[in-house]
Amino acid sequence: MTVIILTACPPGLRGHLTQWLLEISAGVYVGHISARVRRRLWARVKDLAGPGRALIVYQIPGEQRLSFEAHDHHWTPEDFDGITLIRRPANPVFNPAMPSGWSNAARRRRYGRRQQPTRRPASE
Repeated sequence: MTVIILTACPPGLRGHLTQWLLEISAGVYVGHISARVRRRLWARVKDLAGPGRALIVYQIPGEQRLSFEAHDHHWTPEDFDGITLIRRPANPVFNPAMPSGWSNAARRRRYGRRQQPTRRPASE
């Protein structure tokens, strides 16, 4: 099985992929294709992606039983002793007062910057 995920790619590329794969969600294509077709299709995706990003996941024999490749993506696959892992870019600005991934409400609760709601005076 092969899965291709597109982000911000031209509509022409999306139409080209529907000739070979099923689009199960916006920008997500799945199907069973041969290795030769997969390689040629991935080369075409890289050529036509333009400013967009693309990921491909496909089955291979081995420990993980899958492999993946990325095109113009911030997250990059890297091989560590035969196991492919995704390397995420480091957070360029680290501020311990505001850890990334926390909502504003969680930050306010943790650091005591809670804003009290204003109350209107009761009308008489």
